[in-house]
Amino acid sequence: MHSRYVELDGPTHVADFGGDGPPVVLVHGLGGAHVNWLAVGARLAGGHRVLAPDLIGHGRTPVAGRAPTAHGHRRLLHRLLTEVVGEPAVLVGNSMGGLVSLLQAAEAPETVSRLVLVGPAVPAPRTVMPDSEVVRNFLLYLVPGIGERYLERLNRTLTPQQRVELTLDLCTVDLQRVPEWVRRRSEELSVERRSMPWATEAFLQSARSLLPMQLRRTEIDRAVRAVRAPTLVIQGEQDRLVRLASARRLIRQRPDWDLEVLDDCGHVPQLEHPDRFLDVLEGWLAALGASTDRAA
Repeated sequence: MHSRYVELDGPTHVADFGGDGPPVVLVHGLGGAHVNWLAVGARLAGGHRVLAPDLIGHGRTPVAGRAPTAHGHRRLLHRLLTEVVGEPAVLVGNSMGGLVSLLQAAEAPETVSRLVLVGPAVPAPRTVMPDSEVVRNFLLYLVPGIGERYLERLNRTLTPQQRVELTLDLCTVDLQRVPEWVRRRSEELSVERRSMPWATEAFLQSARSLLPMQLRRTEIDRAVRAVRAPTLVIQGEQDRLVRLASARRLIRQRPDWDLEVLDDCGHVPQLEHPDRFLDVLEGWLAALGASTDRAA
């Protein structure tokens, strides 16, 4: 993997894993970055051209006058697909990146050949109670002034290692499963971001853009109905941020989509169980390719 910047209404950092074949674009979640894909990017590049952008205000991509919201991220992704990739891509999105990828597939279907949603940030049935720690964190993020002070205190009192472990503890069943070298790279990026004056505000704007979409549901449900690309949903059974019930709700809306539930797995299966994640993803793509060939 090597880092490069492309100009998309401002500098945009892209992790380029190289490779030849159909393009795959990996889209991280809220507070994440290209490092979320380090454990799987190189193997995917064995048969694909693989890119992992940092969304607006995330990773090494500055805000630069762009909106770090779900729709702002979608516009950035659209420009990457049309101006850098230049052909329909396999779009793989995790968490907020799953929602952004879903919106892209619905609004610009010509840019997406296959859609893979990994613990996507979509609504759960109203009868499902969310995780109490997740609710607490998002309530802190949503209140103006409170969210800023909360994140500033974390940055001031926790080391980069503690920040990464705090996040992974919420996102995994066992954070020790995440490869140590990936955790070290995440800590290095955390150190970099402490000097980025836009980092905290970009995170909070992104988080605050998600809640209205989750509550209203209509926009997300409309996007689900509009997707034309073959779609796979990969869901960790013990995901605390996006409940399994959310994935099952998607499949009830789109029974033509495929669902793969990974047991003993949290919100970031590509980090916690990279081999299982790749086996599922590559197996689905291979089977879908064979099915498409037979149809043709």
